[in-house]
Amino acid sequence: MNWLLVLAGGAVGAPLRYLVDRAVQSRHDMAFPWGTFTVNVAGSFVLGLLTGVSSAHAQLLLGAGLCGALTTYSTFSYETLKLYESGAGLQAALNVLGSLAAGLVAVWLGVAAAGL
Repeated sequence: MNWLLVLAGGAVGAPLRYLVDRAVQSRHDMAFPWGTFTVNVAGSFVLGLLTGVSSAHAQLLLGAGLCGALTTYSTFSYETLKLYESGAGLQAALNVLGSLAAGLVAVWLGVAAAGL
């Protein structure tokens, strides 16, 4: 049963990641990966919100499934490497530092909101 919850959440999270990434990236004509940045920060916020949810099923469906498929460390790493290799070392560094800072702030805000 647990794996079905993760599967269902992932079935929503993966296409959502793709659609959000494309929608955000289409609004920016620069090489910076704003789409990946957006889904990772949003996923961090949602995961923070889930700290207030006591249901193990909700944790599996939304945490492991939805957030696991929505967020993407591998794409973040690849896009950061591509920025660096293209000579945009400053943008690569800003992507790393900005993603880390924004993700931590987002998860903190989610946890804080869940405590309300």
